Amino acid sequence: MNFRPFRPIALLAGLLWLLATVAHAAPAAQKQTFVLVHGATAGGWEWKRTGQFLADDGHTVYRATLTGLGERMHLNGPDIDLQTHIDDVVNLILFEDLHDVVLTGHSYGGMVVTGVMDRIPERIRHVVFLDAAVPQDGQALWDLFGSRGPLPADRFKDGFMQVPWVKPGDAPPHSVKQSIRCFEQPVSYRNPAALALPVTYVAFVPKDQKIEERAKTDRSWQNAQARGWTMRTFPGGHVAQQEDPRGVASLIEAAVEDRNRAPRDAMP
Repeated sequence: MNFRPFRPIALLAGLLWLLATVAHAAPAAQKQTFVLVHGATAGGWEWKRTGQFLADDGHTVYRATLTGLGERMHLNGPDIDLQTHIDDVVNLILFEDLHDVVLTGHSYGGMVVTGVMDRIPERIRHVVFLDAAVPQDGQALWDLFGSRGPLPADRFKDGFMQVPWVKPGDAPPHSVKQSIRCFEQPVSYRNPAALALPVTYVAFVPKDQKIEERAKTDRSWQNAQARGWTMRTFPGGHVAQQEDPRGVASLIEAAVEDRNRAPRDAMP
């Protein structure tokens, strides 16, 4: 009897079995829920391309825009403070009923995510500080950067930090002025559950800057290292997420598996 006509069927069956075996042995990478928090004067628009790369990789992505900034600039006012912005992100997580969140903060956003960590640590899986402020408990941003002296009149007036590179008639998206209260209000970081969260600190380091010098002068770097957080660097300027959105997206994805170390073992 000639069995040749059945060979394609047998081959197909074998291939399907092999694919099923491989799929069972190597499950797909776990998908995450990312909440991205922008820096001062910016908005969720600044993270659009990075967020899209994360979404393309199968993750769920929320790009928060803080009150008075970005597309919410119509709500801007001198009474907005850091607590307003912490509430923005806390309520986003609560009202969207998010759990196991990978919370990321850029620049001033580090102040915001610090407050969010303190409030709802049970909703957070991992935190990533991207070239961000890392305050101590009870510190304001100006305390962290030693800027409690007189404010420059052309940069800080009428209750706002002015943004000189935004001109009348500029088309959105663009940065906007921001309430000074955001920078002078201290943040709480004392919840034991928040202190135990796994955190990654990433310094965006330009090509003309030496990592060793940055580590010696950057208080946020030093605070992160003292806490035993995972320390990473990424080549680029302060807005590296706009210079290399794919690279920053991949960096955030990789950071999820980082774990805190004993402070004495934390290395730059």
